[in-house]
Amino acid sequence: MHILDQLAQTVAERASADPESSWTAKLLAKGPAKCAEKFGEEAVEAIIEAVRGDKERLASEAADTLYHMLVMLQASDVPFQAVLDELARRQGMSGIAEKAARKT
Repeated sequence: MHILDQLAQTVAERASADPESSWTAKLLAKGPAKCAEKFGEEAVEAIIEAVRGDKERLASEAADTLYHMLVMLQASDVPFQAVLDELARRQGMSGIAEKAARKT
């Protein structure tokens, strides 16, 4: 199992945990909007580190971003597999062609 699959599974399992003992459960209890906000904060922090050129901090912030993306997906009832399926659908397609094929 890939590490992101494992993390997604852990996030799903923690959804039913006690928010007093699990950061993931605490975030999920706040709902999709708060989870999306936290994802955005982490993404901005990753952007800042990329601009600064701090590779070690960027790796750390990218890990935080991926975790919070999975929490946001869980809060929104979107299975991680749906994201993987979408990536698989796009495999072998140029970015320009994929973007042109999107519905507006």
